[in-house]
Amino acid sequence: MEQTINNLKVYLEGDRENKSIIFLHGFPYDHTMWDEQVNFLKDKYFCVRYDIRGLGKSPAGDGQFTMDSFVEDLSSIIDELELDKPIICGLSMGGYITFRALEIDQTKFSAAILLDTRTESDSNEGKIKRQNGIAKINKEGVISFVDNFVPTCFWDETIKNNSELYNTVLNKSRRSNAIGVKGSLIAMLSRTDTTDSLKNISIQTLVLCGEFDKLTPPNVMQKIADEIPNSKFVMVKNSGHMTPLENPKFVNKIISEFVEENFSFIE
Repeated sequence: MEQTINNLKVYLEGDRENKSIIFLHGFPYDHTMWDEQVNFLKDKYFCVRYDIRGLGKSPAGDGQFTMDSFVEDLSSIIDELELDKPIICGLSMGGYITFRALEIDQTKFSAAILLDTRTESDSNEGKIKRQNGIAKINKEGVISFVDNFVPTCFWDETIKNNSELYNTVLNKSRRSNAIGVKGSLIAMLSRTDTTDSLKNISIQTLVLCGEFDKLTPPNVMQKIADEIPNSKFVMVKNSGHMTPLENPKFVNKIISEFVEENFSFIE
């Protein structure tokens, strides 16, 4: 079911009486990156997805986004749907939002699943790279930016051997709203560092990373897991940054096992 909450496009599947999982997608993608996971989990869990503001079908408005405004959007959906301590699951930029949300108030959540993300704020080099991305969009358009960025998110072998998947994601990303993409870049380059808050996370946490992730490599994700007291780290074989798409069966298995292990009331 599709509905609009706080001007955001929200997608609901499963029984509202079941344990809820809310999925936050990466940049510059949309809620459909979680299709395989939701199709696998919806019979047992209430699955909530939404297009982050400015991406997918959620309008960009003025494009003046911050990571905290993204967290406010997340909270508005949780409050409107009256979700009772959902499991939060975020990848890449969705992970940035998750880290900040947990730093602000982790009591809103019962567990966290973090995929292919990082806690550090951008270095000066990283900030300049994102600023150059904005300049590229202004000068050449969003398609030029996307054509350069999307290949970095996939394992080379995925691009080679699963061209249908890769081209589907690429072509959808090429239709992104330029204002929304630039707004996301601004939010990411201005985000705060959440590394110090990892030691304070008390909820059960699952950390997954693609074996061939170029953007947030396994050693980066392993350090995150090492800092979180109640966490488990899992390497996703044969995958780059886009683990839910590149190796969905394995990701589904690990997420399902994690949830069932930590919530015994779920059959």
